[in-house]
Amino acid sequence: MADADRVLVPYDGSPHADDALAFALERFPDATVTALYVIEIPGGSWTFLEGPEVRLPVSEKARAHATDVLENATEQTTEHEREVATEIGVGKPERRIVELARDERYDTIVIGSHGRTDISRVLLGSVAEQVVRESPVPVVVIR
Repeated sequence: MADADRVLVPYDGSPHADDALAFALERFPDATVTALYVIEIPGGSWTFLEGPEVRLPVSEKARAHATDVLENATEQTTEHEREVATEIGVGKPERRIVELARDERYDTIVIGSHGRTDISRVLLGSVAEQVVRESPVPVVVIR
């Protein structure tokens, strides 16, 4: 696995996301690591809207929750004596992860195999599986 300058870690506060963040911090000691939380918008609310420029209305409660989750990511990095950048996205998680990786020129995505939802596939969670299929950059899946 080549070194990376910019690493994106989709982060939802789940144990697998914690493991993915820890892996990214350890494996890529010189990289800028960004933890991304995506506020999911229900299917019918955004299917006709495409593109990273779309700004969908999101409740303050949803933004506050996202901020809290990302604060946990930031706190986790102190163990590694590192800093992590944070970002909040809105939309379909797998789509936003792939778009951000492409548009912001990340070198690698490190993602947990399953997130907070109980809906899972045999080997990978549905978001991780889609990211692996569609990512323009290498993806490391942490189990």
